[in-house]
Amino acid sequence: MRAWRLDSPADIRQQPLRMNVEPMPVPAEGELLVRVLACGVCRTDLHVVEGDLPVHHQHVVPGHEVVAEVVSADTSPGHAFVSGQKIGVPWLRYTCGECRYCRRGAENLCPRSRYTGWDADGGYAEFTTVPAEFALPLPAGYDDEHLAPLLCAGVIGYHALQRAELPDGGVLGIYGFGGSAHITAQIAVARGARVHVMTRGAAARALALSLGAASASDAAAPPPEPLDSAILFAPAGELVLPALEALDAGGTLAVAGIHLSDVPPLNYQRHLFRERQLRSVTSNTRASAREFLELAGRQRLQVTTHHYPLDHADWALSDLAAGAYDGAAVLIP
Repeated sequence: MRAWRLDSPADIRQQPLRMNVEPMPVPAEGELLVRVLACGVCRTDLHVVEGDLPVHHQHVVPGHEVVAEVVSADTSPGHAFVSGQKIGVPWLRYTCGECRYCRRGAENLCPRSRYTGWDADGGYAEFTTVPAEFALPLPAGYDDEHLAPLLCAGVIGYHALQRAELPDGGVLGIYGFGGSAHITAQIAVARGARVHVMTRGAAARALALSLGAASASDAAAPPPEPLDSAILFAPAGELVLPALEALDAGGTLAVAGIHLSDVPPLNYQRHLFRERQLRSVTSNTRASAREFLELAGRQRLQVTTHHYPLDHADWALSDLAAGAYDGAAVLIP
């Protein structure tokens, strides 16, 4: 099979990924062997490739928004997936099930958690594996290309929206408008929110307005009204301060990325006083992922994608780094 492997983390412009031809992976006990049908290109992949995240698995195959077909599965009674079935391979790959976080339903905080495309080989390949307990059922009504971004961009955006505590009919600010943000905005608009988008790039601002945003302006511009909630999707720590300052009293800012550049010093009176909150977002639970995917089956989401062949995965990441497209890129083997 063909698979992209990371030689050593480096700026994407230095071409740290290499295409290899290698044997198909052998699933471990409890894992499924799957054929990759589509794999979304996530900014977390870029963080892995460029070394913003520490190396967890040498020469890893990136990719964790994987729509796949089961090639081999455990056929014993009680197992959920069968050969030929289409499933989702997400970011969250393993949790221990025993720690205090797992026991209280917060498995996303499990200190022994592991992740597809970081701790184990992911979907920038023709075949991969997934633990059956962490594979996800997929909603109907989407083709493979448009399903892929739902598996992380959609799931994490949904969790970030929950963390931001947007009140019914409230005002939401979104900073950055890529794969995750453009899905999250649609959920918020459908719930009656007024959504204001602050992002670089005219194409992204145009997409935001077409999806129902009340306004779209440059990333550092103040929104036209105080925000009840805000979500920072851009990995730019300097945007934390203007986002906090834009919050109304009692408002919440959720930072949705796994990596963020340094945040400048806060001024308590300007940025936090009057019970404004700053929250991080850490992965997701399987329960919240399934909840979002069920919602996506009921509410037809417009997923904006840009198709790249698997052979051009390095181009897709380079274009992501340059902000060359709106929505999400998807690799098709």
